[in-house]
Amino acid sequence: MGALALLVATKKGAWIYHGDDARRQWQVDGPHFLGHVIHHLVLDPRDRVTLLAAAKTGHLGPTIFRSTDLGKTWSEAKRPPAFAKAPVGTIGRSVDHTFWLTPGHPSEPGVWYAGTSPHGLFRSEDGGVNWEEVSGLNDNPQYRDWMGGPQDGTPDGPKLHSVLVDPRDAGHLYIGMSSGGVHESRDAGKSWAPLVEGLEIVAGMDPGQIQFHDPHCLAICPANPDRLYQQNHCGIYRIDRPSDQWHRVGRAMPAAVGDIGFPIVVHPTDADTAWVFPMDGTDVWPRTSPGGMPAVYRTRNGGESWQRQDAGLPKSHAWWTVLRQAMTGDTCDQPGLYLGTTSGSIWSSVDEGANWSMLAEHLPSIYALEIGVLA
Repeated sequence: MGALALLVATKKGAWIYHGDDARRQWQVDGPHFLGHVIHHLVLDPRDRVTLLAAAKTGHLGPTIFRSTDLGKTWSEAKRPPAFAKAPVGTIGRSVDHTFWLTPGHPSEPGVWYAGTSPHGLFRSEDGGVNWEEVSGLNDNPQYRDWMGGPQDGTPDGPKLHSVLVDPRDAGHLYIGMSSGGVHESRDAGKSWAPLVEGLEIVAGMDPGQIQFHDPHCLAICPANPDRLYQQNHCGIYRIDRPSDQWHRVGRAMPAAVGDIGFPIVVHPTDADTAWVFPMDGTDVWPRTSPGGMPAVYRTRNGGESWQRQDAGLPKSHAWWTVLRQAMTGDTCDQPGLYLGTTSGSIWSSVDEGANWSMLAEHLPSIYALEIGVLA
């Protein structure tokens, strides 16, 4: 494996941390785009040098920046994600920001996908320089109804996220919409089908209405792409395809903690192992670690049981949480885990979550973490 880079997207810029072989010492590169909102920073695993950054800037608005030299220089996309202009007399849509970036299948060099707020799916075939709408989703009347308006969805705006590409099939895609459910395409986005059976929704709402479903984060298992995990507004779920039924495996979490949270990370070689970071989802959703005592929870049996992992993390009065993109893992022989907090700190573990140490602090609120393997 090559050297690791931890890619940090925050409310006020981006940073790149370069790790040593032991993942104990990290050299910081940045800030990049200081003062700009960076929702996602991703390294292309197919060439290990191209970076894309989803940015929202004061003078340029929502855009994509691209680097082909690991962040030494950047250029703006010629045509960033944007909805088609609406016909005269009709209400159109405009991209507030790009929220999610996903490299395409290894067989499709140069292909990227982007999820936006409000809900939209876009595709680039030239490495992120030019973006086009995935019309099969964006222009589907039924999906437009499920997506709702620009003010619907989560408190910080509706968003399309968790764009997943089946490693066995470039045309097999999954997406999550907050709100709007989980959906699947088997023809590279030309057509879509909901995948929400078994998922719960907030009490009092109609589970038959797709727009009320609120997945927070989806993850496909590299070791078994027929298994997916989901952290949802209403619990932790697992699905084993070809079944279309999700199962709420979060019910095995401690009752005092619950199974509400934002991120979920799966083990690179063991489909039975996954990690979540629960938050306080009671009453008014304070969105803090439960009781001010943060911890990661791990399952080794597909969600049948969960174990608390908090060694090294603050024991009390730590009133932060971890957003849906802000927890990730590497693919070392003993996988490392990384989480970024709303208070601007990064915590890392080199032993699968057993022990944690602070990697960085005093950053802006962290929106996303990704691990990149360098050439």
